[in-house]
Amino acid sequence: MLLHRTPIFAHWLYPSLIWKQSSTEKVIYLTFDDGPIPEVTPWVLKILDEFDAKATFFCVGENIHKHPGIFKEVINRGHSVGNHTYHHLSGWKTEATGYLKDFLKCEEELQNFDQGGRLFRPPYGKITSKQIRQLSSRKIIMWDVLSGDFSKKLSPETVLKKSLQYSKPGSIIVFHDSLKALDNLQYVLPRYLECFQSKGFTFKPL
Repeated sequence: MLLHRTPIFAHWLYPSLIWKQSSTEKVIYLTFDDGPIPEVTPWVLKILDEFDAKATFFCVGENIHKHPGIFKEVINRGHSVGNHTYHHLSGWKTEATGYLKDFLKCEEELQNFDQGGRLFRPPYGKITSKQIRQLSSRKIIMWDVLSGDFSKKLSPETVLKKSLQYSKPGSIIVFHDSLKALDNLQYVLPRYLECFQSKGFTFKPL
């Protein structure tokens, strides 16, 4: 079962990870995982521009290497970027030394654009305590709202309903600029942005 809202006990178990931001302002922090890819990322950038929205893109190093022009466009549009490992590794299935090596390989790609050294999100949200200690110099960004856009079992209407239901001031929400998410994302993203913009929210990068 997909949990659209992160359980509070996860915040307590891993307090050093960042699950959400301050709720004193009407701000939502959009994040996009797994890009950049030519089939999806340029469309996401276009929609964000239409709503004057900024976001954070957690990029797979291999995709940065394959599509440097798209990655550069993400930066040029005023969005922030973070490390998502080079090969999209699950921390629960990867020994700590190998995980760190893959992280550093992605970091090299980011450094080519002077973008490394700050943000990291573990793929699938799966990371061990040892890996957290190894990466303690980075801000490890999790989320409090998971859109579920990647799931073929969820209709676009359900993804939108759950995303709207659980997003609050200060929320960090996960979307994906990936092929598996595209059908849901094309329906959800503009409607999500329109709804919260009409309520006076802004969208900022981390």
